[in-house]
Amino acid sequence: MQEVFISHLKAKSRDNTSFVDEIASVLDIGYDAAYRRINLKTSLSLEESVKLAKHYKISLNNLFEVGDPNTILTQLSPRPSNEKGLELWFKQSLQNVIPLTKIKDAEIIWSGKDISLFRTLTDSHLTRYKMYVWLKDLDIEMAKSKITFDQWVKTIPTSLLQSAFDLSDIYNHINITELWNDNTVNGTLQQVLYYFEAGLVSKDMALLICDDIHDVINHIEAQTIRQSINELQNEKFFRLFKCDLHTLTNTAMIVTPHQKVFFSPFTVLSYFKIEHKDTCDMMHEFLEKQMSISKLLATSGERDRTIFFKTIHQKISIVKERINMDDKMSFL
Repeated sequence: MQEVFISHLKAKSRDNTSFVDEIASVLDIGYDAAYRRINLKTSLSLEESVKLAKHYKISLNNLFEVGDPNTILTQLSPRPSNEKGLELWFKQSLQNVIPLTKIKDAEIIWSGKDISLFRTLTDSHLTRYKMYVWLKDLDIEMAKSKITFDQWVKTIPTSLLQSAFDLSDIYNHINITELWNDNTVNGTLQQVLYYFEAGLVSKDMALLICDDIHDVINHIEAQTIRQSINELQNEKFFRLFKCDLHTLTNTAMIVTPHQKVFFSPFTVLSYFKIEHKDTCDMMHEFLEKQMSISKLLATSGERDRTIFFKTIHQKISIVKERINMDDKMSFL
């Protein structure tokens, strides 16, 4: 058991220092004493094990499957409550996924009830609008205020935007599979209409946000056709499935040759991080089942692919027409 524990600690340790020195520092013991523990010549005490687990952020229960076999442990993400908190959330989310770029065959699978978070964090009006919507939900003071998006967008900290762009960039360096249906874009469009009709987004800005959504869909269609994330085909693959049977959930699953982990939504921007092997295997099996009964739009035929993306673009255009109509009817 201690051997397994030590091996996990080594995997979590920093590369720029001696592992023995690191253990000695955490436990506040001498080099020789740390060496003996690492080489299993001296047993770790319970107190030492807990101290090391906390330092390296390892769950002893999860590692050794302590407790009810039908009960699993999850990690809850931080809940941002203001601009600083949102920036921290972006940075911590980046740390969760950046190691994937170093693993050749790593893949993100997105079950898209909504457009993927990564696709709405580019340098666009849509990105800034998404931040506004999140903060209106999470920041009590901002929720009470009458600040409009047009006012708030002029005050966004550069560091907040950069943290979002850094997270979005991960999507360019990893294999991606997404499951969509005809309703995946609906939530984002409903948000635009809601805040426009509430008078918190101007007509011009609402139309620009809709144009950005058109751009996102055009970009996804191009990736779907070439089956690649970027123009260097076969660098990192992209697969888009149209799922007509099961409800999609905004679950993101990360699959590597060595491990699976998935993130399940909890509240606005909050998620459960689940690493329990059997549960992750079950989720992966379910997602693969969804793919098997869905259409892979790159190979299903030009007609099916064209109809799918045309339907989404029509929804965006209908929202734009409604925004323009509401403006024309405002004298009543």
